[in-house]
Amino acid sequence: MSGSDGASIAPPAEPAGPAFRRRRELGAASARSLLLTVLGEFVLPREREVWTATFLTALALLGVEEKAVRQALARSAAEGWLASERQGRRTSWRLTPSGQRLLTDGTKRIYSFGQPMRDWEGQWLLVLGSVPETNRRLRHLLRTRLSWNGLGNLSPGVWVSPRPERERDVRDVLREIGVADSSTVFVGRLGDIDEARKVAGQAWHLDEIELAYEDFLDAVRALRPRDDAATFAAHTRLVQEWRRFPFLDPGLPPELLPAGWSGARAFDLFHERHAAWRDAAARYWLDLTRYE
Repeated sequence: MSGSDGASIAPPAEPAGPAFRRRRELGAASARSLLLTVLGEFVLPREREVWTATFLTALALLGVEEKAVRQALARSAAEGWLASERQGRRTSWRLTPSGQRLLTDGTKRIYSFGQPMRDWEGQWLLVLGSVPETNRRLRHLLRTRLSWNGLGNLSPGVWVSPRPERERDVRDVLREIGVADSSTVFVGRLGDIDEARKVAGQAWHLDEIELAYEDFLDAVRALRPRDDAATFAAHTRLVQEWRRFPFLDPGLPPELLPAGWSGARAFDLFHERHAAWRDAAARYWLDLTRYE
């Protein structure tokens, strides 16, 4: 079929593999989320403009329809991450400086995430902060930003993390969203190890995180790409699914985790498959862009 950019849009050569299951979660990855993964993995390192048709072909391998891809591109541009340039009937896209920063920060977080925390000294970072019930947008922003920084919600207005080194980042977050003056941040101990495990169990849904890791392990092991196109799809799915764990998993020290924590096995499998698939996936992307 053909898009309005005038280039041919090829259907996927073979299915990308089984969809990643998400227990207790709704729906599959959105077109916009998959687009961000492609931007971070393949566009950011090469700093080249990319035609719409290239995105259409690449995301078709992941089951994303043309209309959804175009909407994802438009949304990303509206949010300042992409800029477009019209050339006749075709449109090219490039990352803006803010888009480059967003993806660079995200990439660093994704690939540094999962390393076991060593030599925990029992210190906790605590944040006491309240936002009026009526300001739902600010409450959501505070929860999202603190969760991304690995903090758990122990009780209303109380956030904790066993990583006191994140204090500066947390203070920056509070200042950026305008709640620094109404918040208190400090570092301290929370009783013995039994008390610490109790706090961890209350602040994070460790059983649900464990289920998410088990789903990830099952789905990645089921992927068996047979050519470069299928490897591109498998590689993108791999990174796409791993991207959510820095938000779900606070990276607790081993002392606070259940025995046999599956996050360690997921970390090893992610890096093993990423290394195995990276070159073929990059080769497929280069083939797509070679004829632009």
